[in-house]
Amino acid sequence: MIHILCIETGTTTCSVALGNEKGVIGYKEVSDAKAHASQLSVLINELMAEHAFDISKIDAVAVSKGPGSYTGLRIGVSLAKGICYSLGKPLLAIGSLDSMVYGINGMPSDLYCPMIDARRMEVYTALFNNSLNKISEVEAIIVDVNSFAEQLQSNKILFFGSGAPKCRSVISNQNAIFIDNFEPSARFMLPLALKAYKDEIFEDIAYFEPFYLKDFVATVAKNKVIPEK
Repeated sequence: MIHILCIETGTTTCSVALGNEKGVIGYKEVSDAKAHASQLSVLINELMAEHAFDISKIDAVAVSKGPGSYTGLRIGVSLAKGICYSLGKPLLAIGSLDSMVYGINGMPSDLYCPMIDARRMEVYTALFNNSLNKISEVEAIIVDVNSFAEQLQSNKILFFGSGAPKCRSVISNQNAIFIDNFEPSARFMLPLALKAYKDEIFEDIAYFEPFYLKDFVATVAKNKVIPEK
C-alpha cells in the first residue's frame, strides 16, 4: 500500500493530509495566512499521532508547487524537502490549480476555472475540461468584463477559489457559475500524487523550486514606514 503525505501551503489555508490508494486517511488544516510557519509541522505531528502512523513509513511527500503565495509555497516546499531528505523518500510536486479541480467533486460544468487571488484584480488561473484535463496554460491575468468572453459564448464555466469573487463582480454572462467559500486542501492532492508516484515523476530535492509565476515583490505597510525628517 502506497502512503503519501500531502502538503498544501500556497494560499491562506495551511493543510496536510495522509492517504493511500483507498483514499484520504485523515487531514488537518487551519485557515490563517500567518500560521503556516508556526503550524505546518504541528499539523503533521498531530495528523500522524491521531492515526497512530509512523511518518517514517510514508512512501513519498507531495507538496503544492504553485502558483500561489510566495511565502506560503516556500514554507511548504522547505519542510517537504526536509522530510524527504531525512527519510530518503521521493518528493512529488503537484500544481495548486490542478488539485483544486479535483476538489470540486465533479460538479457538472463544461469547463472548470480554479482561481487563486494574486491581489488587486489579478488572479492565477487555468481552464480545465470536464475530464479534469488542463486545456490552457497557467497564467496570471487581470480580470475585466472581457475575461473568458469567448469561452463563455458556448460553455458553462465553473469559477471557484479565492480569486473567483473578482470575476463575479465583473462577469455577468449567464454561463458563468460561481462557487463561494472554496478552499484548497491537501486532501485534494492525493489522486494526482498517487499518479505521480506510480509514474515515478520525482523532483530533485536539492534543486526543486516552487512555481511562483510572478517575481516576489516585497512591500512595507504604510504604518511601518519611518517618516522623513
